[in-house]
Amino acid sequence: MRFNIIIASLAVMVLSLGSCKLGQKYVRPDMPLPENLGVTATTDTFSIADLGWWDIYTDTILQRLIKQTMEHNKDLRIADARIKELAARKRIEFAGLFPEINGSLYTQKEGLNYGGDNFKNDPEYGLKAAMSWELDLWGNKRWANERGKAEFMSGIENRRALTMSLVADVAQAYYELVALDHELAIVKQTLDARRESVRLAKLRFEGGLTSETAYQQAQVEYARTATRVPVLERDITMKENEISFIAGEFPSGIERSSRIDMRLPEELPVGIPSTLLERRPDIRAAEQKLIAANAAVGVAYTNRFPRLALTGQLGVESDEFSSLFKSPMHFLSASLLGPLFDMGRRQSTYRAQQAVYEQECYAYEKVVLNAFKEVRDAIVAYNKARDIYETMAQLVHASKTNMDLAQLQYINGVIGYIDVLDAQRSYFDAQVGLSNAALYKRLAMVQLYKALGGGW
Repeated sequence: MRFNIIIASLAVMVLSLGSCKLGQKYVRPDMPLPENLGVTATTDTFSIADLGWWDIYTDTILQRLIKQTMEHNKDLRIADARIKELAARKRIEFAGLFPEINGSLYTQKEGLNYGGDNFKNDPEYGLKAAMSWELDLWGNKRWANERGKAEFMSGIENRRALTMSLVADVAQAYYELVALDHELAIVKQTLDARRESVRLAKLRFEGGLTSETAYQQAQVEYARTATRVPVLERDITMKENEISFIAGEFPSGIERSSRIDMRLPEELPVGIPSTLLERRPDIRAAEQKLIAANAAVGVAYTNRFPRLALTGQLGVESDEFSSLFKSPMHFLSASLLGPLFDMGRRQSTYRAQQAVYEQECYAYEKVVLNAFKEVRDAIVAYNKARDIYETMAQLVHASKTNMDLAQLQYINGVIGYIDVLDAQRSYFDAQVGLSNAALYKRLAMVQLYKALGGGW
């Protein structure tokens, strides 16, 4: 008898695993992609996103900050915990495909006295293994398992997308910090020049060569320049605090290089459009969410059909403990539960899940469109960053020449001090503009590398 039960169970298992799986199989939405990622970008199968971030960001201090962020950033730790949760939930859905077996060891004593004059003890002892199994006739459990796997993979891709963003955030904040240092150095250098101008203006005023107005104008310009020092020092400290926070540390000073040389090549390979779908983890995460939504539609669809559940027990049971292991027992039952009337609840659930899937389709398409927008924006910014830097360098050279000439003419009494101040302001603004242009070049590289899916 026990052998027959085992054979029957195996037959049912084979029948269940070979049963049909109702529902619509997932198909990636068909989106016509553009022929290239940028007008002036090199189209090739290779992309700079295929390089590791350590190959892009060669500054050793920046590399150390990125590694520290990878180890201590709190958002990454939250993402890791989320992946553990999704892995456990995936295992729960997978376990639902198989029978659940429980064991019980019990003893009980029942006293009976029917009619009041026939008391009788009715003890019972038992050792049983119980099996319960809901057969996956229509694919309900398999759809749930597919949904669990897709949600798990979405969590992994979201973690990768977060890593990609953090690498870019650290690099951008680091370059901005270095640029603030450079701007502060320009201001302090200009402040020294303004101080010398005040001294000369005072000597010329006291010598009767100029009016007091020129002397006062020199003092005003010195004070105006001095006000920028505390502002920049504040911004530097706040930028250090931002980097410390991203790196998962308490606010502290940040070590950095005094100068960063980044030589950008004329053209960078960006890859072909179709590979962007595979490189960008946010796109892959959106597709996994779409797969999970499609599986949820399958779950809702198959929930409308009857369910077959098996229950079985195998063990020993006796009213005498001494004869317990000589008293085998078995029990097997099957129940078919099907919806007869639920006021359209299951059908409405199915339609609602279809609407959710439709939303995820549009969300996926939006992520793809946004990715191509970011890439094109980054390519344009990268191509124009060099032009901006070159024109700013020319402006600095011309402004320096004009300032030197104006100062010489002022000493010789050819022009007034107002003309000198205008030349000095133009040179100062050009220096700050050149510093910002250098920062824009670095940030353009950061954004292009991120937009192409590099860094995770």
